[in-house]
Amino acid sequence: MKTQSIPYNNYSEQNRIEMVDFYNEATEDYEFWSNDYNMHFGYFIPFITNPFKRDSMLNQMNAQVIKRLKIKKTKNRLIDLGCGMGATMRYALKQHNNVIAYGVTLSDFQIKQGNELLKGKNGIILKENYNNTSFQSNSFDSAVAIESFCHSGHGENSLKEAYRILKPGGRLVNADAFLKKNEDQLCRGGKYSYHKLRNHWSLEKLETHYYIKEKLHELGFINIKVEDISFKVAPSVLHVPFAIISFILKKLLNFKTIKKESFHNLKGSFYALLSGLHLKSFGYYIISAEKNKFTSL
Repeated sequence: MKTQSIPYNNYSEQNRIEMVDFYNEATEDYEFWSNDYNMHFGYFIPFITNPFKRDSMLNQMNAQVIKRLKIKKTKNRLIDLGCGMGATMRYALKQHNNVIAYGVTLSDFQIKQGNELLKGKNGIILKENYNNTSFQSNSFDSAVAIESFCHSGHGENSLKEAYRILKPGGRLVNADAFLKKNEDQLCRGGKYSYHKLRNHWSLEKLETHYYIKEKLHELGFINIKVEDISFKVAPSVLHVPFAIISFILKKLLNFKTIKKESFHNLKGSFYALLSGLHLKSFGYYIISAEKNKFTSL
């Protein structure tokens, strides 16, 4: 999904615009992936989640991320940084009646439809850039980012903003795919999959998990924990080819055309599967951290 008619000098800004266009046009297609509009991969636990029921695993990812926030009984203000349609927010609100949930996205479609799904619940989705929000410092007890920071390259600005808006003692949990080695160290197949994935899902880049850990430490986060959950995520990734075939057949049988954004989404899903096969180059991690209680910010 490349825009050729307008010259851009800033790659990050071009990528941001393409990402917003992508989600405005393709978000509704995610219903084929998840009835709950979970826009991420899942977490498999034997005898607890059903590997043949995708939403069972996708909601378990929500459960695992929320669990690592260590939410107490007191009022908890939670922010989802790159919330999509608000599926993780809705899950948190269902599990914890003391949570007030805020979500941020740049997609007008996600804001409109996501807030419809949040009606009657203690949550709201706002149009904000998670790299530079309008929230006051020390505003939130909890922050989550599931497969969202990758759209701005797992950049330091995302982590810095999360640190700023979290209260001292607040927790950040980030679940995402990361590189296991620097891009120039990837094999030919790994590089090919990686560049195709970036192109079709409008990802600025992926960082290494050890880069994220280092930046979290530099910013002042403590109790940083990096968990490789690649094999827990794998069963949901294996649903990709079946979901793609099902989506295409459904469109054809209903005599509906497939939008170019949908094609990009489908291709991105395929290359996510292909990237996952390069176990020495790519991994899926949950990274959790706590803002130092004695910070001056």
